[in-house]
Amino acid sequence: MFHKINSVTPLHDYKIRAVFVSGDIRIYDTKPLQDRFTAFNDLTNIKGLFELVKVDESGLGIVWNENIDLSSDEIWHNGTP
Repeated sequence: MFHKINSVTPLHDYKIRAVFVSGDIRIYDTKPLQDRFTAFNDLTNIKGLFELVKVDESGLGIVWNENIDLSSDEIWHNGTP
């Protein structure tokens, strides 16, 4: 089952708030991704990039730029309700 995202909001301390089409909400911490994937370091190293997060055209993920994205399923399963 796909969990489509309706909207995403950047929060304090590199967390995002994703609102799904179903109305469910998840808070997802992106900081641990910086230890696993070097591309995510840009979220802290490039001033203002983190705040540019948006839902991709399909609603099946979020994106910051052409190199940094997250799937809706990652946020759904590993975010905090």
